[in-house]
Amino acid sequence: MTPATSGPGAPYPTRLFWDPALLEYNFGDHHPMHPSRLEATYRLVQEFGLDRRDNVTVEAPEVAPDEVLNLVHPQHYVDSVRAVSADPTVEVPECGLGTEDTPGYPGVHEASARLVGGTYQGAVAVLAGDAVHAVNFGGGMHHAHAEKASGFCIYNDCAVAVQHLLDQGVRRVAYVDVDGHHGDGTQSIFYDDPRVLTVSLHETGLTLFPGTGFANETGRGEAEGHSVNVAMPTASDDSMWLRAFDAVVPPLLRQFRPEVIVSQHGCDSHFADELTHLRVSVDAQRQTAVALAGLAHELCEGRWIATGGGGYNCYDVVPRSWTHLVGVAAGHPIDVGTAVPQPWRDYVQERYGADAPRVMGDEVDLWWRSWEVGFDPNDETDRTIMATRKEVFPQWGLDPWFD
Repeated sequence: MTPATSGPGAPYPTRLFWDPALLEYNFGDHHPMHPSRLEATYRLVQEFGLDRRDNVTVEAPEVAPDEVLNLVHPQHYVDSVRAVSADPTVEVPECGLGTEDTPGYPGVHEASARLVGGTYQGAVAVLAGDAVHAVNFGGGMHHAHAEKASGFCIYNDCAVAVQHLLDQGVRRVAYVDVDGHHGDGTQSIFYDDPRVLTVSLHETGLTLFPGTGFANETGRGEAEGHSVNVAMPTASDDSMWLRAFDAVVPPLLRQFRPEVIVSQHGCDSHFADELTHLRVSVDAQRQTAVALAGLAHELCEGRWIATGGGGYNCYDVVPRSWTHLVGVAAGHPIDVGTAVPQPWRDYVQERYGADAPRVMGDEVDLWWRSWEVGFDPNDETDRTIMATRKEVFPQWGLDPWFD
């Protein structure tokens, strides 16, 4: 199967969320989620002029007020985060802050709420018709549960945006998560809501945090079949990752018929990222963005809200992957063979002492077998795919073997 190289149609009005204040989401110099990854990304976006395209509006994310956070997070949880934010010596163990992964620090409430602000404002803009696409690469905090911080995530901006869409009358929202880790927080928040289809493609929980996201986690009650998990084999590469995406995401979204797609594009699936065991390239990560743009065009009149997420190779992988995401969303995709601008490479070396990549891709041969080629019972990827399809496809009137 030959992958497409660009999104469909003319460029859509696109809202891009950025402000240097996003760098205040900072757990410390030695924490893997260093804010420099966001700064380096936006500078690369600027080098390609994506922020200056006629169809792109850059908007500063605001600190989301309590009533917005309360769309997902109860007030007692927000109050706990606020207490730790005011005094990090305060111990509120039930809120999940104060761990090695997700420590508290002065101002953590405001910094976390600003991440929510970007994705929420994207949903507002899409609903108002002011934008068709929205990108908040500072967001994607998918491990945050309604009442507990986890895995570097405090408030779940994706869930807040989804809930706002629902509250404003959107009947069906698809949430697609291609982070290397399972999108457990977002899944848990909508586990019994049939208006939301959550799909997570991730490394198996047998080998990676948070240890969840197996094929048999399919939703509850009227939402049975609305939680979809593809627990990929450890060390999955491009061909495995894209085959699984192709075999699960498009057929389910076409049956679900979402009115808006919200996606999480954590890029820690990359072979140079140390926090997963996956072996996916920037080229393949870009391809999932292209595929989701196409599905939004096909199913939702283009309505698509995209966020960042995980990604801990701060100066090689993250800036390239999310600059590609912005380019695809803006309708100005960057070819993977394009040279990385020398001024940006010089900046990364001078500012961070890091050697920057020379091209926007990983110089791989991006190819995968479509599901139509057939199921191979001896292939671990195919067994993973079939486990998911058998659990979910019949509930959507789909044949797990052939559709």
